[in-house]
Amino acid sequence: MLDFLNIIFEYNKKRNFFPKKKKSEFFVETLFHFLFTPDREFLKNAILFKENYKKLINFLYEIFIELNIDPKNSDNLSRKFFEEVPNIYKTLIIDANAILESDPAATVVEEIFLSYPGFFATALYRIAHQLWIQKIPIIPRLITEYAHSKTGVDIHASAEIGSAFAIDHGTGIVIGSSTKIGNKVKIYQGVTLGAIHVDKKLSNQKRHPTIEDQVTIYAGATILGGDTIVGHDCVIGGNVWLTRSVPPFSIVYQKSEIKMRNNSPFPDPIDFMIIKKKK
Repeated sequence: MLDFLNIIFEYNKKRNFFPKKKKSEFFVETLFHFLFTPDREFLKNAILFKENYKKLINFLYEIFIELNIDPKNSDNLSRKFFEEVPNIYKTLIIDANAILESDPAATVVEEIFLSYPGFFATALYRIAHQLWIQKIPIIPRLITEYAHSKTGVDIHASAEIGSAFAIDHGTGIVIGSSTKIGNKVKIYQGVTLGAIHVDKKLSNQKRHPTIEDQVTIYAGATILGGDTIVGHDCVIGGNVWLTRSVPPFSIVYQKSEIKMRNNSPFPDPIDFMIIKKKK
């Protein structure tokens, strides 16, 4: 037992940094609630409200210190992040209103802040993405994986997502690291934007699809490949498997056909059709 403990001790001692996972989760939860569901007591007192914001800045600074970032740089990185928070907030308000405008079940924007898992996952992604832009190690991934554990929505921090992004019924969604998504895109449950091949040698290549503006992707659709581009104003139907590009103003859907066959171990591939939408 002592030998085993010594192995663990020596292994962990050699690491460059070992951030506290719970601390990152607490930070991002606190920031989310500060921005979208603030305590009413804070709202009664502007000074107290601002003091709590300063505490968040200091808290992020402490997280950076735990990453073995020197104090001066930690301070600069923390302040740089919070300089971008107003822009993150504005984009998320646009996201929330896009959901409100498209979802007939949504009554007020506060309902989206409080109860929509897709919005929560998007908010944490946007926070993590800014930290990823600042080249902060590990923390962006901890934040998006926390959102994943809470909502079932897995968005890599390095993905690029435009404004007015709407996730409806946010469960089982995967958005890979090199995915690019335009503005006014709506995604339903079970959608995968992934890679055709998984190989460590491809880590610096674009492996995930590009989704242009005003695209709707319905439940269960799978779109794969770094060269795959879904043109603007397309509609991708439910359960479609897509590995090649689609021109703008297209509708992609499975053939509505039922077949009976013997119990073959190799079923026929799923067919889909592409048709042009009227402009």
